[in-house]
Parts: sequence; C-alpha cells; structure tokens
Amino acid sequence: MTKEINKKILADFTENLNQDATNNVLKNAVAQVGIYQASENPNAKTLLNPSFNVTVDTGKVSNQKHSGRCWLFAALNTLRTEFAQKNNLKDFELSQNYLSFYDRLEKANYFYQNILETADLPVDDRKVNTLFSSPSGDGGYWVYAANLIQKYGVVPNYVMPETQASDNTTEFNAVLNKMLRKNGIELRQMVQDKTDQSKIDQRVEEMLSEVYKVCVYSFGMPPKEFELSLHTDNDKLIEETSITPKDFLKRYFTMNLDDYVIVENSPQKSKKYHQTYTIAESGNVVGGRIDKFLNLPIERLEELTVEQLKGNDPVWFGNDVLEESDRKKGYLLGNLYQYDKLFNIDSEIEKGLRLDYKQAQVSHAMTITGVNLVNGQANRYKVENSWGSDNGENGYYMMDKKWFEDYVYEVIINKKYLTAAELSEYNQDPIELPAWDSLA
Repeated sequence: MTKEINKKILADFTENLNQDATNNVLKNAVAQVGIYQASENPNAKTLLNPSFNVTVDTGKVSNQKHSGRCWLFAALNTLRTEFAQKNNLKDFELSQNYLSFYDRLEKANYFYQNILETADLPVDDRKVNTLFSSPSGDGGYWVYAANLIQKYGVVPNYVMPETQASDNTTEFNAVLNKMLRKNGIELRQMVQDKTDQSKIDQRVEEMLSEVYKVCVYSFGMPPKEFELSLHTDNDKLIEETSITPKDFLKRYFTMNLDDYVIVENSPQKSKKYHQTYTIAESGNVVGGRIDKFLNLPIERLEELTVEQLKGNDPVWFGNDVLEESDRKKGYLLGNLYQYDKLFNIDSEIEKGLRLDYKQAQVSHAMTITGVNLVNGQANRYKVENSWGSDNGENGYYMMDKKWFEDYVYEVIINKKYLTAAELSEYNQDPIELPAWDSLA
C-alpha cells in the first residue's frame, strides 16, 4: 500500500466540513446525545402504535437476563401459550434452566463427536478452527429447542428455577469452553495415536461425566420426576403427586413439534429460492433433527406468519435485533435511525449483500404474537421478547413491515400452512452449507 493520509488531505477535509455552517450544529448535537438519538425517526411512536387486530393471547414475558438463550426462551414461549390458554393460566412459565442443563451436556457430546470425526485434519483447517473457536455456547436455533423438548420433556418453572449461573452464563461459558478445548486436544491426539476405539469411547464418557458435574453445580440437578401443583386463574388445581418431564409433555401439551418447519429468507446469489439447506456441524443433540430450512422470498414468510397468527399460533422467528431497534422503547422500525440523512451519506446495502459481507447476522430469536392488518395486509406486528417487562410495552415490542422484510431471516411454520409444492420442496435433500456460512 502506497497511498497514505497526509496533512494536505486532512486540511481539505476540514475546509470542506467548515463550508457548511450546519455541520457545527449537527456536530454539537451528536456529541451531546449520540448518533441514534440525534437521528431517531420522530414518527416512530405513531408508526408503531401498540394495537393489533389479530392477537394470540399471551401472558407475562420471560427474562433471559445475561445469557444467550433467546432461542430456547422463544421456543418455550410458543409451547407454553397452548397450555396457558387451555388451562386458564395466563402467566404460566416453563423452566428454561431445565432444558439449558441438557443443552450444555448435549452440546459437549456433540463437540466431542465432531472433534473425533475431524481429528485427522490439520489444526489450521477451517473446520477444525471453527469447532475450537466456540466449543459450547448459549446460542442456538429452534431445532435445538425441539430436540431437547422431545428428548427430555419439560417442567414448570418452579420445578427447576434459574440460578445465578444460568442467569449470567459468562463464568460458566469460560470454564466449560476451557475444559472442552483441553479435552478436544486430547481426543485429537488419541485418534492420531491410533488409540483403540473402546478406550476413546471410555474417555469421552469420563469427559462427559465432568461436564455433567459442572452443569449440576451451576444449574442444579434436573428432576427425573416432580410434583405437579398449579392453581389456575379461576382457582382450580392441576395436581399430580408424581410425574416425569416427558409424561408432563405428553399428557398436557398437544403441540407436535414435528409439524413445524424452518422457512428462511436468504436473498443471496449463492442460495436459491425453493431449495432446502442445512449447515454442517450445526446441532446440539447427536441423533437429533438437523437444522434444515427451506429458502423462500420474504413476501412468503410474511404471508405464512399472518396465516399462522390467524390460527391462534405464535411464530418463533430469527432476526437481527441489533439493527434499527430501540431496546428500551421496544421499537423495531425499518427506518428508526436516519443517520444517512444526518451525515449526508449513503450506507444502504441490500439484504443479500449484507449477509455476504458480514453486515447482517441472525443475532436473536423472539416470538410474534400479533399483527395489524389493513385491507388484509400486515403493517405492524406484536413481538414477545425475553428481555423482561422493563423494556417495550411490558416486555412486548412493536415491529413494522419494513423491519420484518429487512431483518427477519427465518420463521417457524406449521407444515399445514405450506402449499403442496412448498412441502415437496421442503422434503427434498438439503444442500449442506459450511459451518462458517453467514446464516450459521
């Protein structure tokens, strides 16, 4: 590189800036209140009126606190809605901590198995590097939650409440990832030394036993059975002396998770519409369902979302909550911050290119619980978040149509709302994307 910034170039920048007197006013405003407040759309409150003519009756929002378990909270929010409506328990909540325990144990095993499969690859191979860069974390997808629910069942929140470690997972993640990396190094060496498979299997069990211990200390011991005792809002008692988590799921919930599929919107040139995809090494349960999704235009995701809401069924969705949002006010507005006008610049990048060039990411999961329709078309949505009741309207966010189109990437839809052609497309064999794909 030969071109450098010199004194003349800096002088020209300053001269150009001083030619417009309004620049000094704007400079002071941004310095005092920040970029976002200085550029916030003044019509945001009007555009995000918190009233909706199609809603799913839900209760008090949950709070994931300082953890990355949004995907699990959102999934359990969809599951609890049916139980709460059927049994007149508006603010009923399922235990996220119970499934978090098994998620981290299962992810450890998933990591170990991937390490064994890639042990002959060099340490600087991109696949190996990706595995070791994040052996285990809070993050996940809807299918992760489905795998856990189907394998381990569910329990009410009072049976296994949150702990300090589950509310704030920073310390747990640091300890567990250090342990997994060390174990991963050992397993790679065992394979390279051509150690007998039975000895490798035994060592993996010993490693998992250590993970189990760390999880018990941090999250508590998950129950094999529990006493069911719930008072409904009309003062009836739901009671069983002893019931297992899987029996609780089977007897009290009719939602069949196998009926739901992932519908994605990825308008990248590298990905075709009406094609299914999956991401390599993406999973949490060995032997569980893979993260398979059907790529469709964003207009179809909107149509499917509205249809499912009309059927009184909330919609889990993956999104980029870091864009054009106000956490405290609960705003998700396509043009919430007009900083291009503020700075007189053009920073717009189309959705597919944002994914290609790492401007976009699927950073969060929430649940859509309502929509406002005008002449049959959605203009805003009601969103149940998992950041507690102090944000938004008692924890609920408002999302406009443009934000949906720009920053929603996937929705979980009951197969009954797909056309026969779409269902056939979903049932095709998926194309496998690498673990470092932009949608991972």
